[in-house]
Amino acid sequence: MPHAERRVTIRRPVDEVYRYIASGEHQAEWRPAVMSIKLRSGRDGEAGAVYEQKIKGPMGRAVPADYEITSAIPNKELRFRALAGPVRPEGYYLFESSGEGTTVTFGMDCQPSGLARLMTPMVAKAMDGEVACIDNVKSNLER
Repeated sequence: MPHAERRVTIRRPVDEVYRYIASGEHQAEWRPAVMSIKLRSGRDGEAGAVYEQKIKGPMGRAVPADYEITSAIPNKELRFRALAGPVRPEGYYLFESSGEGTTVTFGMDCQPSGLARLMTPMVAKAMDGEVACIDNVKSNLER
C-alpha cells in the first residue's frame, strides 16, 4: 500500500494556515497538477464538502479527481478521500502550533485494487510529488 508524508513548518499562525489549506478554492494556487476546482456541495473547508476537481494526467489531459472532506477539526486536522479518478487515495493534514508558527504534516495513503495494482510504483511516485507540494503552501503564506 503506497504511503507518502511530508512535514513543514510555516511561519504563520495555525488558524491562517488551516483556513488556507482547508479551502479547496486555494488548491490550484499551491498544487501545480490542479487544472480546475470548484465546490460542488457542502460548505467550503468543512466536513462533507465535495469538490469537483480536474488534474493533469498523462500527456497533460484533464483527469477527474473529485474529493470529499471527511473530517475537519479546525486548527488540528483535515481529512479527505478521493471520489473520482483511476486512483482514489485518502489523505490528511495535521496542524500543530509551534514557537516558529505552524507545523503541517501532509500524508496520503492508497490501496490500489484490480488493474490499478499494476500502477502501484507510479501511484507511489505521484503521491510523493503531491505531498511535496506542501512546500508551496509555505512559500505562498510566507511571502
